Amino acid sequence: MAETGSALAQPVFRSRFGIDERAIDGAFSHALARPVDYADLFFEYTARDAVSLEDGIVKSGSRAVEQGVGVRAQAGERQGYAHTDEITVESLRLAAGAARAIAEGSSKSKKLALRGPARPARDLYPLALAPTDVPIESKVRLLQEIDTYARSRDPRIAQVMASLACEERQLMIAASDGTWVADVQPLVILRVEVIAAAAGRREAASQGAGGRIALAELTDPAAWRKVVDEAVRMALVNLDSVSCPAGTMDVVLAPGWSGVLLHEAVGHGLEGDFNRKKTSAFSDRIGQRVAAPGVTVVDDGTIASRRGSLNVDDEGTPTARNVLIEDGVLVGYMQDRLNARLMGMPATGNGRRQSYQHLPMPRMTNTFMLAGQEDPGDIVRSVKSGLYAASFGGGQVDITSGKFVFTVNEAYRIEDGKLGAPVKGATLIGNGPDALQRVSRVGNDLKLDSGVGTCGKDGQGVPVGVGLPTVRVDGLTVGGTGG
Repeated sequence: MAETGSALAQPVFRSRFGIDERAIDGAFSHALARPVDYADLFFEYTARDAVSLEDGIVKSGSRAVEQGVGVRAQAGERQGYAHTDEITVESLRLAAGAARAIAEGSSKSKKLALRGPARPARDLYPLALAPTDVPIESKVRLLQEIDTYARSRDPRIAQVMASLACEERQLMIAASDGTWVADVQPLVILRVEVIAAAAGRREAASQGAGGRIALAELTDPAAWRKVVDEAVRMALVNLDSVSCPAGTMDVVLAPGWSGVLLHEAVGHGLEGDFNRKKTSAFSDRIGQRVAAPGVTVVDDGTIASRRGSLNVDDEGTPTARNVLIEDGVLVGYMQDRLNARLMGMPATGNGRRQSYQHLPMPRMTNTFMLAGQEDPGDIVRSVKSGLYAASFGGGQVDITSGKFVFTVNEAYRIEDGKLGAPVKGATLIGNGPDALQRVSRVGNDLKLDSGVGTCGKDGQGVPVGVGLPTVRVDGLTVGGTGG
């Protein structure tokens, strides 16, 4: 049985990476040989496997291992970065020299004060068995059971696709301020897509679940059947949908995955780099009202087992529960170490990177709006004519202006306070900061997503979580194809 979780002993890391204190000290001595403000080393060993099934047949399977180290040096706003997949004393020296040469500044390098490798102060995802150590045969059997079950739910289910991906990421981070920490981060995700067909019409729907959890939590029939049932339900609902009318409407956002709109339309604008460069709609607005009263937005990387949670971020900073907007007032940004230092603010545990080949930057973890006091049913009943947006697809956002366009995968007309016919082809068009001001009612039913989110920024993808209670937004522009 493989040992996993952040409680992994320090000697295992030394064995994995073949690096000791003298090698770390030597790399820093090389990086700090000329004036820089800060330097760090990021060691990574990641094992991944994935299998997919389509119509009962295994379509693909993969197993990959990635290992390497990235060396970073900072001077002022400049960052030098070099990485290598060879973890040796010589490759560390060369990478440190390259990073230093790019970032070299005029300030005096700070003295290295390493304390020795440490475990994070908490463990948000303790597991006895890494998900990548579960035999592939059992993963294939799970997908086959999903295929059979999905088809049994309704004769209109014409096609079933299912996939399972597992990961174990081992990290060791050492920095010139004395930080030296190790962590092991498990991750699993199950996705199910079905296509329903009837009367010459075909509609697709997908659902998923995952997190930093033991694979057994997803192989439990009670868990995966819930995912399948929801995908089947959505596909069958869409078979009966009519074209969505266009116009300006009051919109009710369902709890849970609808938080992706908050993530994209507002969350990115609250990341430190955009605000330091003054390219965000929220730049220089700390202390100002940016949302309606009752709107509180939080980024929290400390929720146990969640997909976006981390014991420490990719710079070794412990994650935190960071309030960004409190009762409509902007109170903070999400920060990595570079932007925090340059803005004179504390790092918030939001420095994230896709892998050792990438520089860290401010990124979200689990971002959501806190619950209000209102009954969700009363919120729907308060709308005479509008749209209920139950599930979202993709979208586009302009960080500078805050303008967004989002597709809605499942939506219903609201007529006289009641949910009416399902509609298809709906899009929500607006401006993030403006939409926050248009929030008129907030439900008491905060829900987090099922653990499927991946956020893209500057070509890097990282796992994240989103959440939302039922929310009414007045006067949003709805795009559609109906009259």
